[in-house]
Amino acid sequence: MSKDTKDALKHIGPIVSSGHLASGALPALSEVEFGMIMLSHAFNRWMVRCMAAAGVPDLSPLDILVLHNINHRNKPKTLADICLVLNIEDTHTVSYALKKLEREKLIESGRRGKEKLVLVTDKGREICASYAEIREELLVRSVLSTEVSGDTLSQVAARIRALSGHYDQASRAAASL
Repeated sequence: MSKDTKDALKHIGPIVSSGHLASGALPALSEVEFGMIMLSHAFNRWMVRCMAAAGVPDLSPLDILVLHNINHRNKPKTLADICLVLNIEDTHTVSYALKKLEREKLIESGRRGKEKLVLVTDKGREICASYAEIREELLVRSVLSTEVSGDTLSQVAARIRALSGHYDQASRAAASL
């Protein structure tokens, strides 16, 4: 790359989706937001295509997240449990996902007193296992080839979770305006 090209690139500024949002006191936050936008869309596409390859082509990203959460540790979950873990405020979207997963025979529902519980079925467990195998072969192998360490990924994950708390707090504050 020529010196002129390098000099020209220095004036581009941060890579963001909305320059007006990067003009404040923390332009790097806009860079993170643009990265999250790209990652979110790529992750959603990945989940849907991986689940289709595993044998269930008509699930949304939310349906898939809910199924994996219900399969986690093979113990019954309530709607409130799922929403809490996945940080979902709109319970009706999860409720719809539960109905769809039950129609697909991937989960079943039961009761503990007055409380409705959902549990993964054998078919659901098999689909989750197939998804995990495809993920290991196509995604994990690819990420491993970058030589990024598990420790580095864990640190990034911790920072993303911490940022989610700041966004939650800011959204509560914005709702009070």
